[in-house]
Amino acid sequence: MTLPLPAGSRTTTRLITAATLLFVASEPAPAVTGPAGPESGRCSSVAHSRPAEELTRAITRVVSERHSTVAVAVEDPGTGLSCAVRARERFDSASVIKVTIMGAVLRRAQDEGRALTPFEEDNLRPMIVQSDNDAATALWRDLGRARLAEFLRLSGMADTVLADGDRWGRTQITAGDEMKQLAVFAAPGPVLTPEHRAFGLDLMNQVEEDQAWGAPLGAPDGTTVHVKNGWAPRERHAWHVHSLGIFTDPGEPYRIAILTRDNPSEEYGIDTVQAVAQVVHAARVAAASR
Repeated sequence: MTLPLPAGSRTTTRLITAATLLFVASEPAPAVTGPAGPESGRCSSVAHSRPAEELTRAITRVVSERHSTVAVAVEDPGTGLSCAVRARERFDSASVIKVTIMGAVLRRAQDEGRALTPFEEDNLRPMIVQSDNDAATALWRDLGRARLAEFLRLSGMADTVLADGDRWGRTQITAGDEMKQLAVFAAPGPVLTPEHRAFGLDLMNQVEEDQAWGAPLGAPDGTTVHVKNGWAPRERHAWHVHSLGIFTDPGEPYRIAILTRDNPSEEYGIDTVQAVAQVVHAARVAAASR
């Protein structure tokens, strides 16, 4: 099943196409910068260095035109294209922490050699598909801090700092750690069984249409989308707006994590995320075609 992209107000106001990526070959690829200061991160690919350099420039261009502070991580095993822009800078998680909660619930059931309980199933679905906060709180409490921390450890998410009490949306996350988390669901590994991975991907494929904005924008036709977004206003750094995506097509799954803050509004943050997503997908298409 291919998740449809949202229409109307959830589509970025400034369309960025593959043409945005076409720069003069001799122009050096600058480091990505933004309101928070210089950034040394960039994109790379052993087999496709030109698209990687073009993507670095394209992200630079997008970020320079926004008020947002932006972190980006990309991994595309099929083309070897990867990006790490502010990948270790921490952001309030907002609702993308719900992927971590889901992973911890699935790992607990796996460790205990049992199927999901009715309580777990009844809360996992609305938490991911509808981004239900009450369901997230119920599972967060039921898991406890030790179980959540164990999932982070198993996933290699050493830069993530769990929030205190029930304030799960204040967990401190990084784009680099979110990329590691997406890998747990996207590729075979020791953290989750194929059945548990498929369960999580299926829920992320069923996210309600009005919440399916962000990383999917610009994905090629025929791509199956698995997405989870987060958005929340804060006393500091204004709106945090994030998007995580796993994309499957005839090639290997590729992953995108885009974290933003300092957005003057939710809609502005969505536009920022989607502007980045478009250039990433365009670069991936360019690399795959060479």
